[in-house]
Amino acid sequence: MRRICLTLPTDRECAETVTALSREAAYAARHFDVEVHTLILDTSDPASFAAHAGALRAVPRTPHVITHHLGEAEQRDFLEQVTHRAGVTKPELLLDLMLPTGVSYGACTNRAFLIARALGCASVHRRDSDSRYQTLDGEPVFPVHHELASLGLRAADAAPGASETALGPEHRERPVVLAGSSFIGELSVDIGEIRRLDADVYLDVVGLWAPAAWPREEKRKFAAASFRGAGTEPFARDHTLLTVVDPMRIDMCNISFHQVHERLPLPPARDTIGSDYFLFHAVQHAGLPGILHNRNIVNFYTGERHLTCLRSQAAAAGAAEKEVNA
Repeated sequence: MRRICLTLPTDRECAETVTALSREAAYAARHFDVEVHTLILDTSDPASFAAHAGALRAVPRTPHVITHHLGEAEQRDFLEQVTHRAGVTKPELLLDLMLPTGVSYGACTNRAFLIARALGCASVHRRDSDSRYQTLDGEPVFPVHHELASLGLRAADAAPGASETALGPEHRERPVVLAGSSFIGELSVDIGEIRRLDADVYLDVVGLWAPAAWPREEKRKFAAASFRGAGTEPFARDHTLLTVVDPMRIDMCNISFHQVHERLPLPPARDTIGSDYFLFHAVQHAGLPGILHNRNIVNFYTGERHLTCLRSQAAAAGAAEKEVNA
């Protein structure tokens, strides 16, 4: 029986999402020959941690589903044991990179990768705290369905199960290392207010993450398509595309990896966005096959996410003021 890791990193209250994730784990165990390790990496405040623990206790037990709810202390203990047994020359530095002070989307996902491998899991399936599943005829539409149907297969073997295939013959012997989709709902990053206040400023700011050599108009077109997800169209029927997946079509709240996450860590940058999207681009540039499906997740903002955004804006404003006054 194959082991998989369905993981949710969180630093905010999201008991409803924890419950929904547990239901996805149960779905995977019932419909596929897998042992599901549900991994909640929880660095939230004590009250939120307790709420998450309560939500997990309330979930009915399902055969072949094992839950791991790890707070910061448990995560640190695991990392200290790993660095000690690995005999690394600078264990303090490695520990700081894996569990830094401050928010790091890359570091929290790296911890999920490492723990999943320690648990013997063949794949990692990541979700986010500020998202929920779409429904069809009253039932949740779980992305893990398409992830488990294709991950790890040769592209040639995955092709018959896909709705469409857009791969050259040079890719057919390569494994499917990624399966993912995007989201509908609110923007994936907290920049909607910029767009509402001044569309031109928004396009210029978001265009900064395009290649520097691109003409301004190309950057603005790129910005207009960024962070938008899959629009607003609700789920109606399944569609899968076997291809070298365009990073602009997938999101970190709705992603799964096979093998590649064991070989390439994510940049552990702190207090920034986008560092955990690195593997999307690595997979694309390596020409590795993936499944792009349409079981999009619904993205929304929690109250804590708004507060985090405001704190980040205040910190940035304070840093800018210090620089001006220096």
